[in-house]
Amino acid sequence: MRYLSDEERERLLVACRESSWPRLYVLVLMALTTGARRGELLALRWCDVDMERAEAILNDTKNGDRRVLILLPQVIEELTLFAPKDATTSQALVFRSRLRPSQPYATAEAFRDAMAVSGIKNFRFHDCRHTAASYMAQHGASLLEIADTLGHRQLRMVQRYAHLNTDSRRRLMTRVFEGRL
Repeated sequence: MRYLSDEERERLLVACRESSWPRLYVLVLMALTTGARRGELLALRWCDVDMERAEAILNDTKNGDRRVLILLPQVIEELTLFAPKDATTSQALVFRSRLRPSQPYATAEAFRDAMAVSGIKNFRFHDCRHTAASYMAQHGASLLEIADTLGHRQLRMVQRYAHLNTDSRRRLMTRVFEGRL
């Protein structure tokens, strides 16, 4: 399981900002901060994004469940740069192709170029999902919280992150047994 160090994340985001495809930065930023899959993000339509509530609804997920993404202020700021100005384009894809707006952008080349520029090795777009989960675990999120965020129905899918959140378990055990033993 591969996830980005803080330094690698910064290098990748800088490379994405410099990409010839202007939406690569916000796509990768969303993947890193929500744990959404590339296909889920590429299927996202403007009508599914609520800028005021800072949420995006994924209607087309791998397991078929509807999921709500929480969008950080940095993501909202970037999305605002591309948001449609009129209601007639609300069905448009957020990450649409330049030549065929009804189709999602083919991201592979832009992402591969960003990886080359950033000098990061052995990292796939899907690893952004592992990065999000790993960061959550390292900052004390429970496995249930990680599973809910990523849309996993079974906790065994997120058990691979358990070793990253020993501090939260330590705090839990201290809180539960403090003064009882």
